[in-house]
Amino acid sequence: MTFQKSIGPAGDQPAGNGSGREQLRTAALELSATAGCAAACRALAIPRASFYRARTPRPAPDTVSPRPKPARALSDAEREATLEILHSERFLDQAPHQVHAALLDEGSYVCSPRTRYRLLEQHGEVRERRDQLRHPVYRKPELLARQPNQVWTWDITKLRGPLQWTYFYL
Repeated sequence: MTFQKSIGPAGDQPAGNGSGREQLRTAALELSATAGCAAACRALAIPRASFYRARTPRPAPDTVSPRPKPARALSDAEREATLEILHSERFLDQAPHQVHAALLDEGSYVCSPRTRYRLLEQHGEVRERRDQLRHPVYRKPELLARQPNQVWTWDITKLRGPLQWTYFYL
């Protein structure tokens, strides 16, 4: 059995529905005007972080502005050039870290390997870039014996019988 902390007196509604918590926050707001925030939180036994969080309302999800573009972000031309390098015949089957190392040896630097991975991910190209062997779907052969001495096999531990879940054990 687990015991949880309760915010209100015994017999009050459970704290999970939020009505008791809201009453405590309201009381803390009123008390903080005269006694101060820290004293109000101590007197009502509520965390100060919760009190401050409740004081500032959260913005609606649709009013949140999009994240600004960083000042050091690649320009569109640099992004296209990087993608052309990654798609070139020379680097087609190499990982972005290998491409980065090869270009550094030649004295060329456009972006970091992580940025190359981000560019590939935006275009849905983050996967194993080398050709991979595909193993064919293989179905295990089944031997069905409808009567004794009809099927002979090396593995004589269990032979399927004429009905489902029936086997000939030898």
